[in-house]
Amino acid sequence: MQRAIEYLKKNVKFSEIPVCAIVVKDGEVISAACNQKEAENDVSAHAEILAIKEASKKLNRWRLDDCELYVTLEPCPMCAWAILQARLKSVYFGSYDLKYGALGSVIDLRKYSDSKLKVYGGIMEKECDEILKEFFARLR
Repeated sequence: MQRAIEYLKKNVKFSEIPVCAIVVKDGEVISAACNQKEAENDVSAHAEILAIKEASKKLNRWRLDDCELYVTLEPCPMCAWAILQARLKSVYFGSYDLKYGALGSVIDLRKYSDSKLKVYGGIMEKECDEILKEFFARLR
């Protein structure tokens, strides 16, 4: 999670909700992305989706069953379903999303699939929460 936070601080754009996702295989980061929804004018340009796409290209396959995802905010329903479809082994997230969280907070999409996805929430939660709080404070 520390790597995701560091990548986020270096790469997030001012106009984007500060979320970073990294895909790790055998202890090595194979892809990393921050939200790009505003920059790309693309509703699907969430950090998780972008990181999964990059990892799939790098590995030349869509099944990422030997990979883990670290993300600074609990995935939304769109991202959670993409994670399940990519067959990721596990997800580690920082902040809980009490409005849109789809891996346990509001809904758990694993209940609607035969996935064996392991989910670990609250990893460096305080640090991830602070990044989000600072972003939204600047907007107000």
